[in-house]
Order: sequence, then C-alpha cells, then structure tokens
Amino acid sequence: MAKLKTSFFCQNCGSQYAKWQGQCNACKEWNTIVEEVVQKEEKTSWKPTSEVKKAPKPLKIAEIDSSQEVRMDTLDGELNRVLGGGIVPGSLILLGGEPGIGKSTLLLQISLQLPYKTLYVSGEESQKQIKMRAERITSKEDNCYILTETKTQNIFRQIQEIEPEIVIIDSIQTLHTDYIESTAGSISQIRECTAELIKFAKETNVPVILIGHITKDGTIAGPKILEHMVDTVLQFEGDRNHVYRILRSLKNRFGSTAELGIYEMQGSGLREVSNPSEILLSHREEELSGTAIASTLEGMRPLMIEIQALVSTAVYGTPQRSTTGYNAKRLNMLLAVLEKRAGFRLGTKDVFLNVTGGISVDDPAIDLAVVASILSSNEDIAVGKDVCFAGEVGLSGEIRPVNRVEQRIQEAEKLGFATIFVSKYNKISIKNSLIKIVLVSKIEEVVAHLFG
Repeated sequence: MAKLKTSFFCQNCGSQYAKWQGQCNACKEWNTIVEEVVQKEEKTSWKPTSEVKKAPKPLKIAEIDSSQEVRMDTLDGELNRVLGGGIVPGSLILLGGEPGIGKSTLLLQISLQLPYKTLYVSGEESQKQIKMRAERITSKEDNCYILTETKTQNIFRQIQEIEPEIVIIDSIQTLHTDYIESTAGSISQIRECTAELIKFAKETNVPVILIGHITKDGTIAGPKILEHMVDTVLQFEGDRNHVYRILRSLKNRFGSTAELGIYEMQGSGLREVSNPSEILLSHREEELSGTAIASTLEGMRPLMIEIQALVSTAVYGTPQRSTTGYNAKRLNMLLAVLEKRAGFRLGTKDVFLNVTGGISVDDPAIDLAVVASILSSNEDIAVGKDVCFAGEVGLSGEIRPVNRVEQRIQEAEKLGFATIFVSKYNKISIKNSLIKIVLVSKIEEVVAHLFG
C-alpha cells in the first residue's frame, strides 16, 4: 500500500495547509481546518487502461464544430427555462436545497419522463425505496436505470456496461473514491469525486446532474471550489409547510441566471406552474387597505406579485422598518422620498412590508407598488384590486421608466386588470388595448389618481 500522507483542509473554502492553524488565511473563518488522510498514488482514468486517448490539439474558434451541440429536451418546461433551453451535452449540473424540499423527487420525476437512457445513482436510498417513490409519479418513459452505489469506480463500471445518455447522482456528499483515504463527504472526497465526474462528462459528452446538500447557512456543503468546478448551480427553494417550490439558477455557463421555475408539490410528484401570477395573487372578496399589485419580471417571464404594507403609530421611541422579500435599504429610501417630496409624515410610524408568495424581488419596477401600498395603509384607503403598477421611483420623487414595459402591460391585461400605472417617459406602442394605461411623472400625480 502506498504511503499515507496527512493534510489539513478548510471545511469552508477547501484551502489546504501543511499543518493545523486556528484561522483559515483564505476565507478568514475560525476553527474550520480539519485533518484528512490523503493517499498519493498513480491515478488511472475512469476508462480502461487499454484505451489510450489522444492529446487534444489547439483549434481556431472558426474551426470548432458546434453544429452537433443540440440541447437535450427534459420535457419539463420549468427546468428547460431555468437551464436556458435544455441540458447541454457534457455539462455538469449541481442542484442544492434544504432537506425534504423535493430535490430527489424532482430529479427522479425528470429521469422517468426523459426520452433518453438515464442512470439514476443513489447513495442514500435503496432500490425498493426509489421504486415506491417512482410508483407515485406518473412515468411516460421506461428508460431509467436505478443503481444504489457510493464508490465511483463501481459506478463507472456500470456506466460502461449500460452506456447511459444522462447520469444523475444523489448525492455528491455520499460518494467516495479509492484514491482518497478520507471519509465520504469530506473536502478531499467531494473534490476528487467531482473531478472524476467532470472528466467523464467532458470526454464522453454525457451530462451529469448532481444533488448537493446544504449547510445551516444555506450554502452548498463541501468546498466552495465545488461550485466553481460545475457548469450550472441550481437552487431549489421553498417552505416544507407550503406546496410551492421555486427553482433558481445561481450560476449558468450556458444561459441566464435570472430565470425562475415554479412547481407545486402534490402527492403524485411536482406539477409545473405555467402561470405563477395566479398563485402569487390572493383571491380576496373585499378590498383591504395596504395592498397593491406590481408587475415585475423574472428573466423573460412577467409576474404579477402582491405587495402588502402595514403602517401604524410607533409604540416605542424608534420606529421599526421591517421587510420580507424586499430590500430594507430601498424601503428606507422610499420612505425618505415620501416624507421629503410628497409631504407624508412617516418618520414616527412603524412600516412593515411583505412580498407575498415567499419570493424575493429586486426589480426596481415594483417601487411604485410599494409606495402605493404604504400610502394606502397610511390613509386607510384601499387600492382597487383591478389596479397594478410598474414604475421606478427616483430620489426627487419622479416616476422613472422601466424596461420591457409592453410585456408587463400585456401580462396585466391577460390577467384581467383594468388599470396600470406606468411612467410617462416610457415609449409605449400598444394600440387598441383593453387595459387603461395611466401615465404619471411624479408621486403627487399617483396620489391624486388613487386617493383624490
């Protein structure tokens, strides 16, 4: 057996040290450096040693053939949108999320409906457990192979026999390789197993999807270099007490990171939500003050979201400013604009703001809806439930134009809204629209239209 060598790794960022120390020099975290045993020996490729691969030669960009790089359709509209149109052959995708959020359910459901030969490798569940879950999910195809294995050498041996077109690993923290002597889930094991999977994916053009655990801080467990090594990092979010799940892209080398996918958790699996505006808007019978509808964009998808505000007299000396799903500093800026430019006395009042649906929005186009909800709660006058807003508020109280306003107007019209407030500086070419477009330039004009 080869001589064992001891190294020290930071559990937070993966930096390696020759000896133990209290603080990591790279990420400045304390007490994150642990000792791991690393075996140094000649590493063989995932392929048999008889196969000799020729060294690649440099090519000009014009000489590289990209005609065969066709994305693989997952038959899941939400996942395709987040990935940028489908799975790129040879890519490595990392899916993270809290325990019990539905990561395994999502990938098993996709692997059952894929029109490609798929190998689903699980290191956490037995084949019978996966079979019980698969029976609850309506499968359209029967091209999915289930393997329960954690050793990478055995996984590659089965891959050579089956020759799948897509490989799914659940999860990367459970894998281990013979070339590293440390336990599964350690820094060195995760890094080495991921490196082997990357080499396999790039050489065979077979995409690999990994499930990653997350820490209590919400970051993916393992070294930070894991997110740098993969091509795409997806985050599966939501509350286990609610039925809706959100799929975000934190990193994507082949598409936009601004896209959003929404699912509904049901007993038969995850259902795609094609019109998320209907679930983000509450269906109330009577009009209530402090509520306004904003037209926002997540990537290429327009969304109608509900903004709720509560303004009350401060009980203590210092008024509270609390937000959920909205930037607290931007709320303070808007309150200062309302007090300075519009004359509303909000400095001695508590202001609570909430974006319904559990999503976080950083689109400045919802500023006008935030202002309308705050003023509605302050005056205790309800904003009509068929009224929506799309405008950015400047420091001088002016209503600034927003991008792709016509797409926002069309979404509001499709959902049955009667009036939309936008900046008069927006260039709008829509004709014969059923929705009334109110053009405003200052906050005073919005107040005059809403509250007289």
